[in-house]
Amino acid sequence: MGKLGPIILIAISAIMWGTIAIFVRKLASLGFTPMEIVTIRVVTAVFLLGIIGLLKYPGQMRIRLRDSKYFIGTGIFSIVLFNWCYFSSINQLSLSFAVILLYTAPAFVVILSYLFLKESMDAMKIISVMGTLIGCILIAGINIKETPSMNLIGILTGLGAGFGYALYTIFGKFALAKYRPFTVTFYTFLVASIALLLFTDLFEKGSMLIREEVILYGIGLGLFPTVLAYLFYTKGLEKMDSSKASIIATVEPVAATLLSVFLYKEDFGILEFIGTTIILFSVILINLPKTFFKINNKKRLQF
Repeated sequence: MGKLGPIILIAISAIMWGTIAIFVRKLASLGFTPMEIVTIRVVTAVFLLGIIGLLKYPGQMRIRLRDSKYFIGTGIFSIVLFNWCYFSSINQLSLSFAVILLYTAPAFVVILSYLFLKESMDAMKIISVMGTLIGCILIAGINIKETPSMNLIGILTGLGAGFGYALYTIFGKFALAKYRPFTVTFYTFLVASIALLLFTDLFEKGSMLIREEVILYGIGLGLFPTVLAYLFYTKGLEKMDSSKASIIATVEPVAATLLSVFLYKEDFGILEFIGTTIILFSVILINLPKTFFKINNKKRLQF
């Protein structure tokens, strides 16, 4: 795949995640709640992945029962927990502040990767994490006056969203030691689907689910920012440090912001531009080879 292959795959997955607003806004306008939209997303993803698996990867559809713990981790503790915490924090805080707390995920990944995956924690990773967080703050445009209440529950659930978001990368890395990216993605969404169907009343809206627009946008949501995005991300994660992958994935808010400018004519001011630049710079920084800094230090000494 080469050194650039995993970076490109994760960047593409992040861009696809950035398109999610197209599908979510439409389904919300048709009368679905946030958690119902998440359920539509994961159930559609399982259906699509099941078809792909039966046609192309039948040998990758099997797992050992004792390894189901990895997919409980990626499916319930990541996908379900992250979405529940995120929507809970939005109800308690302003949307911009909830988004910022969500993007504490790379910091969680760096710490968890150091503790459980024995990945290094060097200065470049820390600087890159701080850069992406600052970039996300500028893009989100936090305004404390917009926040209805800076309560502890809202902050904790917001951080819980970032933590849950990070757990896919950690549990995914453990699962990839035994299974292929397709298997990890399929069982993640299978477990998440079962959990969400138990706790939502989606099927009570059966007449709405068979509407042409709902089917079209439901399939789009399940395919582009879900099946393809997670397959690409998991494939890239297979060949890369978890912490690096998480930092590269912060290209998502950049893609989402640019999309909102072109599709919804939303403002793109100087703060959004600076935030975008900082995130992209942080992504480039984390991917520079360590020899780059050694070579430049030698040149300075010679000069």
